[in-house]
Amino acid sequence: MALDKGVAAALSDSVRACGDAVLGPRHKSLPPAAWGLTVREYLATNPHLDDLQTPVLTMDRSALDTNRAVMADWARAAGVRLAPHGKTSMSPQLWAEQLETGSWGITLATGWQAQVGRSFGLDRIVLANTLVDPIGLHWAATEIARDPDFELYSWVDGVDAVREMERHLASAPDGVQLNVVVELGGPHGRTGARGLAAAHAVAEAVHRSPRLRLAGVGGYEAALAHDRSPEALAAVRHYLDELTILHQELMAAGRYDDRVIVTAGGSAYPDLVVERLAGLADEDGVHGAPTVVVLRSGAYLVHDDGFYSGISPLADGQAERPLRSAMHGWARCVSRPEAELALLDAGKRDIPYDLGLPVPQRITEPVTSGLSTVAATSLPAGAHVSALNDQHAFLRLPGASDDQVPVGSVVRLGLSHPCTAFDKWRLIPVIDDADAERPRIVDFLHTYF
Repeated sequence: MALDKGVAAALSDSVRACGDAVLGPRHKSLPPAAWGLTVREYLATNPHLDDLQTPVLTMDRSALDTNRAVMADWARAAGVRLAPHGKTSMSPQLWAEQLETGSWGITLATGWQAQVGRSFGLDRIVLANTLVDPIGLHWAATEIARDPDFELYSWVDGVDAVREMERHLASAPDGVQLNVVVELGGPHGRTGARGLAAAHAVAEAVHRSPRLRLAGVGGYEAALAHDRSPEALAAVRHYLDELTILHQELMAAGRYDDRVIVTAGGSAYPDLVVERLAGLADEDGVHGAPTVVVLRSGAYLVHDDGFYSGISPLADGQAERPLRSAMHGWARCVSRPEAELALLDAGKRDIPYDLGLPVPQRITEPVTSGLSTVAATSLPAGAHVSALNDQHAFLRLPGASDDQVPVGSVVRLGLSHPCTAFDKWRLIPVIDDADAERPRIVDFLHTYF
């Protein structure tokens, strides 16, 4: 079930066409001087970060490369496959890089996202959601009929959902079956069958369906915990043990007729997924139906300076080869209305805030005042962002002097939660090194939201 290297190459070929996109005013923070040029032509001018307007979100090339290699090696050593959650970035360029590093497939969250992925040449998609939309089901059936090698795995967590899938697949071409994974949930969690008995009922309904094929079990353990307290870790382990039992019982009952997947994992508890599920991997089918254990972590590629830096087992201080935050916000001070307050020009429209407010890290460029250049000073101890409006950040500066964070200076912000950073940008600059004195733009990531 390894991904054909030709798929990764084809995807890489298709994303190269992104370099032909013509830049214009719809691309936030690009200067008017770039409008009318293609991405490739603009990159040929050797642009730097300070050629862009603020606010701006950037990705660090060196950190992206490090994180991709760290996770690929970690999953390989653990004996699991990686199908990173592509909805984090919705950037086919990053999907191609992940596939080239050995990812087994790409995970997506909606039928439309799967269609985007397929349009870029993805041949194996895990849809971590229940596909009951009639247009999405018709598309899936058409794609499977057109290309029997296309692997699409949808989740299902209820008998009613099975009936709805069957109803909309009734007109599909003869022989077309949709791979479905029974999703196990947990108390007070999100979707997923509540308990083993309910999950077995779903599996039985799928097993009887001529339009569906039981293709394994899966779920999302991070819906049940949000930190690394003993209670949270125990809850995650218990859930993963239940998922193991469900898979083993379905195997023993002969409900699998072909290869299957067991899938779990976000970026918060991949170590526990490996601890509890990796032993189920049996890709050669020595003990029954060939079984692939698939980890769906998505945020690892970008990591962050907030939620994931505090919970990931691969964060700095927790791993020999740690992940690094690849994303930063860059915002300019536009007002100093009070002695200990600076207003920056980045807000909720530009940077994530749902899992923690931005963290001011450093002032990144000098400020020109009249005919003289005033060197920017370091941020005062205790500097923090207290709130975001749509287009402003409130940077609190306890005990700051007047020359700290002057109007016109640019502050680099550490961010939390990559999943709600990408969706605010159609085109994201990739810089060579966020710590460089003058970062250089080496690429642009196109996003599809």
